[in-house]
Amino acid sequence: MGIIGFVTCLLVLGIKESANFNNIIVFIKITVVLLFVIFGISHVNTANWVPFIPPNTGEFGYFGYSGILRGAGVIFFAYIGFDAVSTAAQEAKNPQRDMPIGILASLAISTVLYIIVALVLTGIVPYPQLNVPDPMAVGVDAAGPALRWLAPLVKIGAIAGLSSVILVMLFGQPRIFYSMAKDGLLPPMFGEVHPKFKTPYKSTILTGVVAMLLAGLFPLGILGQLVSIGTLLAFFIVCMGIWILRHKRPDLKRPFKTPWVPFVPIMGGLCALIQMIGLPVTTWIGLVVWLIIGLIIYFGYGRKNCSVKS
Repeated sequence: MGIIGFVTCLLVLGIKESANFNNIIVFIKITVVLLFVIFGISHVNTANWVPFIPPNTGEFGYFGYSGILRGAGVIFFAYIGFDAVSTAAQEAKNPQRDMPIGILASLAISTVLYIIVALVLTGIVPYPQLNVPDPMAVGVDAAGPALRWLAPLVKIGAIAGLSSVILVMLFGQPRIFYSMAKDGLLPPMFGEVHPKFKTPYKSTILTGVVAMLLAGLFPLGILGQLVSIGTLLAFFIVCMGIWILRHKRPDLKRPFKTPWVPFVPIMGGLCALIQMIGLPVTTWIGLVVWLIIGLIIYFGYGRKNCSVKS
């Protein structure tokens, strides 16, 4: 909760301060990840990779192909930083060029690092022992004295990783609120910009307070799954929306134009929907609750005040 408060203050103060802070912590966590891979690869026991896909336990979502499906959905929240880049379009010098590069590059780098770390980690420690909150620390300990020096750095990297994710999420959400407020979907308060720092400070503070309360009251696992299923639903809606609007409003100006329509939107929507199906029932219940809250806000305020007419 203290990290969330600190990050919120950075975002209120301005984009430059938060960007400098984010650059530092991203450098720290990438350095730790690379050190773990470079020095941990010599401790890999390939026998731990057999079988490469552990057999299902008889229950959906526990190992096997259904486990892969559920695992992809559960950890999807770790990937949503790249889509938050799009919320910074108004603050980019050349968004038409910079946004696609930033999103695709961050997605590619993150995916490669995830795969390499997962291979090294499961090669050092048998997979049944990794169902813990700190798997990299377990991997370092399992390697013995040779990697003991890396243990403090892994802890620092974990803190840096959490901080950067919080920063990106608290950066993106207030700017989404800002755009919604400008369209009349939320009260004008969410669209107010600080006279000195030029940031949506009121929505940033509100987002930070709500995030601190949720982080303090709910288990991390549940929150991660809720964020994942909410983001997957948003991706599904966006994919289908692109397809529909391309037919209904071909006249719209499109600075960013999705290629290969309808193939790309359909495949993107299906991938998001399939991952959602693999998530637990309790996560779906949470999604329904959030949807109800959102619909109440929309029909109670947004629909009457929206400035964007179909």
